Amino acid sequence: MTVLANQGDVVRARPERRPFTPGTHLWDDVGLITFSLTAGSAFLLQTMHPTVGTVVAEHSTFRTDAMGRAQRSIASVMTWIYGGEEALAEADRLRVMHKTLNSTDEHGTAHHALASGPWAWIILTAPYAYISTSTYFARRPYTRADAEAVYAEVVQLMRNLYVAEKEIPQTYGEYLERFDQIIDETLVAHPTAFAFLDTLEVVPPPLNLPRLLHPLWRAAAHYPGKVQRFVTVGTLPEKARAKLGIAWTPADERRLRALGWVIARVVPLLPERLRYFPIAFRARRAAREQQRLSELLVHRPM
Repeated sequence: MTVLANQGDVVRARPERRPFTPGTHLWDDVGLITFSLTAGSAFLLQTMHPTVGTVVAEHSTFRTDAMGRAQRSIASVMTWIYGGEEALAEADRLRVMHKTLNSTDEHGTAHHALASGPWAWIILTAPYAYISTSTYFARRPYTRADAEAVYAEVVQLMRNLYVAEKEIPQTYGEYLERFDQIIDETLVAHPTAFAFLDTLEVVPPPLNLPRLLHPLWRAAAHYPGKVQRFVTVGTLPEKARAKLGIAWTPADERRLRALGWVIARVVPLLPERLRYFPIAFRARRAAREQQRLSELLVHRPM
């Protein structure tokens, strides 16, 4: 249902919030385990925003509980797409949670988590991450038409998450221009971005892991951490890498492409329960069961 918002003497229709359903690009793609590969570059881009970087530095647990934070973030994103009505409740929860997350930087500038620009930037990194996943880790990368369709769905996602309408580019072409503009004019080499890269290099053990097992954790997490950092840096826009002063060579790009080629051919061979994160897998299975039930009801003897 569309809600009418009275703004002075002007009554405007507030865009409808609605859950995602089967048949959309986001339903088919966001829940894949390859999502986690470019979630790192999306978060890195977010922390390069002065407001997001400052607020995350003070309030996030990514330094002390990297695994827990990653699990909670992925579960939240999965809920946005696969949660049905719970997706809208999750958006409400996030707004309430972020309402008090405010910080002041070393220059005395106040930063507010729910300021319209920074809040929008969190979701504006999503299309880039989704399309990067397709480019590097899918057998069939998105076409321009696919990218435009994905972006149209992300516009709905932004509305579900209360992104201000003035912050939402209306077309994919406008989005690309806004994305580049923010990188050029707003993003900085924020200390939080470098701190995040450090946590990828040496992933801290889960908070509930006994200290006796910490050496084993460090040994087991060393190589995956190196790979995640490599992929995070490699899937970052070149202009963002330059701002961070991170080198990326043609040989690095070839290695990333080779890794992506392997992943793109291995992941589709996995059973669905391993290809998708648990929330996505169960939602997709439940949707198929509901469809079968609907078909039985339509064709039942009468």
